[in-house]
Amino acid sequence: MTASVCLIPAHSYEQSSLKESLESVLAPLGGMTKFVTPGDRVLLKPNLLTGGRPQNECTTRPELVARVAEMVIAAGGHPFIGDSPAFGSARGVAEANGYEPLLTALDIPIVELHGGRYPTESQTFDHLRLSKEAMEADVIINLPKVKSHVQLTMTLGVKNLFGCVPGKMKAWWHMEAGKDVDRFGEMLVETARTLAPNLTIVDGIIAHEGNGPSNGDPRRLGIMAASEDVFALDRAILKMLQVEPEQVPTMAAALRLGYCPDWQDIQFLLCHPHDLQVTDWRLPDHLMPIDFGAPRVLRSTFKHLYIRWIKEPMTAYAQR
Repeated sequence: MTASVCLIPAHSYEQSSLKESLESVLAPLGGMTKFVTPGDRVLLKPNLLTGGRPQNECTTRPELVARVAEMVIAAGGHPFIGDSPAFGSARGVAEANGYEPLLTALDIPIVELHGGRYPTESQTFDHLRLSKEAMEADVIINLPKVKSHVQLTMTLGVKNLFGCVPGKMKAWWHMEAGKDVDRFGEMLVETARTLAPNLTIVDGIIAHEGNGPSNGDPRRLGIMAASEDVFALDRAILKMLQVEPEQVPTMAAALRLGYCPDWQDIQFLLCHPHDLQVTDWRLPDHLMPIDFGAPRVLRSTFKHLYIRWIKEPMTAYAQR
């Protein structure tokens, strides 16, 4: 099992510079036309964690999503944005993080995700509830942010696909599988494997370190990475940041289950992680438990419903 990873320095979200970076990082993989053919419905899956802290750089930048969308359109595809944020709606979180100009200028729909039951090849999970919109898309382009994470050490490409688990099913997984970190990591890996994104492009121009996924600090990391293999890509970023794979439950599970290529079988078509090595990446001060008890699930559900059905509509009405 081999995989190719493209890793480059990238320092700006300015339109022309970002377009050049995207073209450079995708060129060795065959460019966008390798992944998108005319007529394809293409899910763009950014990290739309929260609408509450846009200054913390804890979501995928809209500038990057816009440039990827333009490349999809140029290849003849029909992009749409989808995610299932922890609190509120995908549209509400996207608008709070500056996505509205992108949606308007490119006429890109943003969809709320709805669940369906899908079989897996896993011996542990015979099925998973995943987004029908994601599973029925012709192409999935995964657009994660490089972030530290107080429960999982790091969140990269694999963890970003947990956003294709709809609604409060995510909270249920925290309650059901969170008591066993290995089982939770395997669930995230099987989710990524079942969704099988066609392409993952990592936004690491400005990353989020420390007590992420939302309470950490912006960090100018200055990188962009892309691969068809989300597991190999995550492993490459961890190597660049000098984070041991065993520290990250998703990567530990991917290695344990044999889904991630051996290090010697990953080909670096542009920069090698050693070329862009980071010596002072800040992980969380301490790790928090993954499991959610029933009271926390109820509080989380109430907050989600309050933001989505009361706060977001009131904000939209006030802006009219």
